[in-house]
Amino acid sequence: MVCWSSISAGDRKRLNSAQPGSMSLRRCFLLLSRLPVPRRACAIRRAASSGSSSRPPDTSLFVPLSVRSETSRDGDIGLELSQALDKSEILKALNRFYKRKEIQKVAAEQGLDARLFHQAFISFRKYVLEMPSLGAELHIILNDICCGAGHIDDIYPYFIRHAKQIFPMLDCMEDLRKISDLRVPANWYPEARAIQRKVVFHAGPTNSGKTYHAIQRYLAAKSGIYCGPLKLLAHEIFEKSNSAGVPCDLVTGEERTFVDPEGRQSSHVACTIEMCSVTTPYEVAVIDEIQMIKDLARGWAWTRALLGLCAEEIHVCGEAAAVNFVRELMFSTGEEMEVHNYERLTPFSVLDHAVVSLDNLRPGDCIVCFSKNDIYSISRQIEVRGLECAVIYGSLPPGTKLSQAKKFNDPDDPCKILVATDAIGMGLNLSIRRIIFNSLVKPTVNEKGEKEMDTISTSQALQIAGRAGRFSSVFKEGQVTTMHHDDLPVLKEILQHPVDPIESAGLHPTAEQIEMFAYHLPDATLSNLIDIFVSLSQVDGLYFVCNIDDFKFLADMIQHIPLNLRSRYVFCTAPINKKQPFVCTSFLKFARQFSRDEPLTFDWVCRHINWPLVTPRNIKDLVHLEAVHDVLDLYLWLSYRFMDMFPDANLVREVQQELDHIIQQGVRNITRLIRASEAQAPLPGTGKNGDAAGIQHRSRGSGIQGPSSSRARGNKTLGRASGSLGSRLVQEGLLTPELLDQLRSEWSQGRSLNDPKPTPENLNKTQGGKKKKLKKK
Repeated sequence: MVCWSSISAGDRKRLNSAQPGSMSLRRCFLLLSRLPVPRRACAIRRAASSGSSSRPPDTSLFVPLSVRSETSRDGDIGLELSQALDKSEILKALNRFYKRKEIQKVAAEQGLDARLFHQAFISFRKYVLEMPSLGAELHIILNDICCGAGHIDDIYPYFIRHAKQIFPMLDCMEDLRKISDLRVPANWYPEARAIQRKVVFHAGPTNSGKTYHAIQRYLAAKSGIYCGPLKLLAHEIFEKSNSAGVPCDLVTGEERTFVDPEGRQSSHVACTIEMCSVTTPYEVAVIDEIQMIKDLARGWAWTRALLGLCAEEIHVCGEAAAVNFVRELMFSTGEEMEVHNYERLTPFSVLDHAVVSLDNLRPGDCIVCFSKNDIYSISRQIEVRGLECAVIYGSLPPGTKLSQAKKFNDPDDPCKILVATDAIGMGLNLSIRRIIFNSLVKPTVNEKGEKEMDTISTSQALQIAGRAGRFSSVFKEGQVTTMHHDDLPVLKEILQHPVDPIESAGLHPTAEQIEMFAYHLPDATLSNLIDIFVSLSQVDGLYFVCNIDDFKFLADMIQHIPLNLRSRYVFCTAPINKKQPFVCTSFLKFARQFSRDEPLTFDWVCRHINWPLVTPRNIKDLVHLEAVHDVLDLYLWLSYRFMDMFPDANLVREVQQELDHIIQQGVRNITRLIRASEAQAPLPGTGKNGDAAGIQHRSRGSGIQGPSSSRARGNKTLGRASGSLGSRLVQEGLLTPELLDQLRSEWSQGRSLNDPKPTPENLNKTQGGKKKKLKKK
């Protein structure tokens, strides 16, 4: 039964004036059986009182779906009952409909803001004008409007139905808000809430023994789990535990090592924090480097561990700046926390003078850079001075890092200088006397996922400076300084500033939450689902949603590949370096092969990476080998999630270990690789001083040039001179213009010494005559 008051005035007029036989029963039925949606009068009245306490969604993320052109189920009944539509008159009517303020207000009540309303109208207009046949109801309504017997507001029910077809989220907005409600993450872990946990915070700076005390309790427990930020740290606890007679397994994203010969799980496990189980009960759990709970990319893993670990005792280690925040989080779980404070075991002091020149280096020095280019440049210049140096940076394999650390720590090895990035801040035991900051500016990613160059924070500076004079090293007192005069007062100010207290913890949408979103929005892409989830998510002041740019990057890369949602989600959580083209290409090939249900065998992987590989001959080769190592890491990571499709993990791991040794050989000869890179294709256009046209640089007077120096603000450009290897390496960010300039200068010197051909061997002879001994102060 249709309410008479819900029928428009035009409909009532036509029905009242209809004479017997003048209107078919079919048309009367169509007029009386319109869509059960509010008519314009009552809907417009409600528009004024509409409102919502919820935060409005970011509708720029709503991607309209295409409406398929389907033959009307009514056939051409609309045409039979009325007449053919005049498209020009229809267009005029639709445009008048679009401009109606009342219509816009009513649409806003349905979730169509100005942007969505415009998009929906464009789609609806195209649908009406281009469909070969419309439904009988809409056809009749449009015909009546064109004949002057209808009102343009009568289009509204059909417009709204179309809008909800292209924006299906409008019909389930409340459900989506409930799914993305992240205000009480403690409730996500019922197993942890079912027990009363004891939380102990070990607070102190680096080298204060805080982690040592937590580990002692871990070793004494009947069962325990250690959660660390790096594979190296997890491996260190794994070895320490087993050496102490406490059987311990190792679990990382790419590795599972069980000490039991039959593969039974031990009572203790050391793992990277993303891999910790929140359902397995333990007596003691250790969460290391808790201050990383604020990390914009990985903070969610610390939040999950802190709230979700099922352990009777939770031992948290980290900076004192996190104490109050962790205590507040524990209030939300109803758990008390006790705090143990520690002081640094050995002192370190900030020197009153900068190093200024590499000629002033001493045994036990570590030069800290924030870019791989500076690592190459400085290590090259150190070698020119007749010194050996070890090199450590983030993209090196763990085995190579340990090898370089061992070389630097060995008192019988002539290598007494270390050049490293802030990768040394955690996970390596190094015998450093003096930390030298080559720069105080580091690339960072802000809350919006944008890259910025910013001065390092107090927390970062203390983490790095604290590596000097560690308790277990031969140097009982550490020193900290800078390479350049201008940076020293800045460093002192940074170190004197108190560490900013932590105020929020990271969260990340789970696979289950995204699956529930996909149930309501089955046609949305994974990247779009994530965007809408974050837009609708509600968090309280204690939390934030972690940066999802890397996840979306991978999701967009494999969107065209047919995968089920859970597999697609797992692939997109893979920890890969998106700056490496070979790694990204391999990721794409892995996903494509997986989608075909074709296992990725050992032979397939070997063909893909062109195994066997040889020792690198230049820097470009070394960078490629590092990328290949990352690809094998990706295979191992996926093998523990899809064992049937990645069946040859053991064989791949053996190859990866061989590759690690090959990379170690390359890194031991890194300065030779830099020379070889340029010897293969010297830049044309070099003058008698080795300067090439198109290179702009500034001399610091210290022998150090690098784009990430905090004083090097100007842009450094390189002319595109014939596309030589050196030019390409600079353009790809693998070398700096200053390093090329240094190499050209050395070749000029080699020629002046009657060196007919600037080969690596001749260069070695030339440099051999320049070797100097380390200065002793």
